[in-house]
Amino acid sequence: MQTHDLVIVGAGPVGMALALALKDSGLDILLVDARPRGAARQDPRVLALSHGTRLTLERLGVWTQLPATAIETIHISHQGGLGRTLLRAEEYGQPALGYVVPAGALAGALDDALASAGIPIRDNAAVSGLAGGADDVIVSLADGRHLHARLAACAEGAIQGADDKPLVEHDYDQHAVICVATPAESHGGRAWERFTPQGPLAVLPCGSGCAIVHTAAPAEADALLALDDATYLARLQEHFGTRLRFAGVGPRARYPLLLRYRQDPVGQRTVWLGNAAQTLHPVAGQGYNLALRDVWACAQVLLRAGGDPGAAETLATYARERRLDRSGTIRFTDALVRLFSSDAAPLRHARGAGLLALDLLPPARHFVAKRMMFGARAWP
Repeated sequence: MQTHDLVIVGAGPVGMALALALKDSGLDILLVDARPRGAARQDPRVLALSHGTRLTLERLGVWTQLPATAIETIHISHQGGLGRTLLRAEEYGQPALGYVVPAGALAGALDDALASAGIPIRDNAAVSGLAGGADDVIVSLADGRHLHARLAACAEGAIQGADDKPLVEHDYDQHAVICVATPAESHGGRAWERFTPQGPLAVLPCGSGCAIVHTAAPAEADALLALDDATYLARLQEHFGTRLRFAGVGPRARYPLLLRYRQDPVGQRTVWLGNAAQTLHPVAGQGYNLALRDVWACAQVLLRAGGDPGAAETLATYARERRLDRSGTIRFTDALVRLFSSDAAPLRHARGAGLLALDLLPPARHFVAKRMMFGARAWP
């Protein structure tokens, strides 16, 4: 019976990044994925990547292969009230506050790097469960077969372990309608985060176009998908305002939005990463950035510890080192959604005052910008 050092469940951008971060570790690594090889290349979403994520992707050797669009300025406002904040990359001595990359392109670059490194992926292999023991973890496949590993890293989905505790969940009762719009004039490397009573609306520079993340209640999302392109374009323009004019819009898709996370991201010979550990609202674009910080920290802990990668003390060290950033980012995104999704007059006025103060007080503005670039450990 073969026992792998590490089985990574999920060959998406999180699982593949972990494998690449450990490619020179000497560990016997196997990725398993329920989909055919390369399916993640078809992901239609776009990702807002922080400056810190760029640094990590550079270390993994894939950054130069990505068609990244720089975010030089972020404009934050809320509908129906005064007050707005501008964050500029030049204030922080960085080439950009962040970058926009098609999720499929990122998956493709990571997949190519895995192939070059000779790290195997077993595709069409859905995982049905995990059973951690004293010496190994049994990874059960849906077809009845089993894999054995000293450590299992769950990077996608909600795979359950034998000692799992209930997940913390909150349904925001919102869906994200996504598409790419063509602006009538250049976006100039600017991103917009517009808070409305229906939910946040993000407009992100993506090549010469703009990636749209249009949040709405489920019934309203149904209605938005049913509109013809011209009518939806008019609805989007009305919702966004006149800071940028749109000339056309591409195909639309939708995703439900919720908060779901594990209070403890480790179990017996098991670690959960990415959406398997926490699924966040896309406001402020923190999901993949947090996941990649988790991945890099996990890899560094395993490299420092050496020996048995699934040892309890090694996993406890990882959980302890990630507690501040992980809990802080979860609270930060959840608070933004709850604060800015209410149209109550007192909150509306308080939001406007807060955005104005943020714009006028450099230390507060720098705190927000650095947090978005580097995570919760990036204190001013």
